[in-house]
Amino acid sequence: MRSFPHAMLREIYEQPDALRRTLAMYVDGPMLRADAWAPLKHWTSAEGEVLIAASGSSRHSGLAAEVTLEDLAGMAVDVEYASEYSCRGGNPSHKPSVIVISQSGETSDTLAALREAQSLGQKTLAITNHDTSSMAREATVSLPLGAGKELAIPATKSFTCQLAVLYLLAIYEGSNRGHLDAAQVQARIKELQQLADSIETQLPGWETQMASFAAQYRAASTFLFLGRGVHYPIAREGALKLKEASYVHAEGYPSGELKHGPNALVSDRVPVVILATVDRNSEDSRRRYEKTLQLLTDLQAQKATVLAVANTGDDDVCRLVSDCVFVEPASEHLLPIAEVVPLQLFSYFMALEHGVNVDAPRNLAKAVIES
Repeated sequence: MRSFPHAMLREIYEQPDALRRTLAMYVDGPMLRADAWAPLKHWTSAEGEVLIAASGSSRHSGLAAEVTLEDLAGMAVDVEYASEYSCRGGNPSHKPSVIVISQSGETSDTLAALREAQSLGQKTLAITNHDTSSMAREATVSLPLGAGKELAIPATKSFTCQLAVLYLLAIYEGSNRGHLDAAQVQARIKELQQLADSIETQLPGWETQMASFAAQYRAASTFLFLGRGVHYPIAREGALKLKEASYVHAEGYPSGELKHGPNALVSDRVPVVILATVDRNSEDSRRRYEKTLQLLTDLQAQKATVLAVANTGDDDVCRLVSDCVFVEPASEHLLPIAEVVPLQLFSYFMALEHGVNVDAPRNLAKAVIES
């Protein structure tokens, strides 16, 4: 058995098993487990409106869920910073169902958001990595993760498990609301189950590549991470991981917003990391991909340094960028679970390049219980 020098790297490698454990809690073969989902039968509001409150990486999984729930289930979703939602007050006559997401289930701002929603009579759903946590106990419904104990402060396996459970929630609601038929539900669950094996197979190659890229990019002062649609939250997550793990500044933006200001920063010292994957079976995904290719063409013309995450064998992307890391093709709403992993590895190796104790970054704690 391999010995890992840091908990963060070990937990990155534990993600395939964490995903398998999590899926076993909610699916049986290609079907949703009736007993696991029965508590959600009357959870959503009649209008299908949902508000997601979370912080940090958990908010990024919520942003991805916003797209997935709207696309697969036809729900109306808003995402709030938990720290803002719990303090600003609201309209007591407007009562969407509320999802709170937290690795620990004890994050003070998110717990306050849950209690605020409960006080207004809103139905709540907690997604946490601890099934006995305050949020899991106090929410109307709890969907715990099977990630297992996470020691490193930068969230890795808990984040990908959050994405998986939220994807399953979208399938469940999509089926209930008539947006997905039985065959579509089974096909999507089967693909999600296969994703753990796919990630496991790709991990060693990603590790080698991202270690090399970290050494190559170590002198950069700032990174701009870009993504479109459901990939934008992953760009934000990649930027957050880099900041918290390596102390290198980074920002995540929607790809289409680069030319609305941030492009002024792009230089030899400010590389771009862009998510350029595509689901060839989705017309919307192909359209976003074509726009990404045009942006890469423009960045190449201005001699920008670009690291891309692209589908395996995508020569169209590779010829337009400085460096490229591949992920195996998947459907649009599942690609984020795979494409975030090389970004986690990049932040890990950037931390090593900068001499940072990656498991315990300064000024940060695993669970923010005061703010």
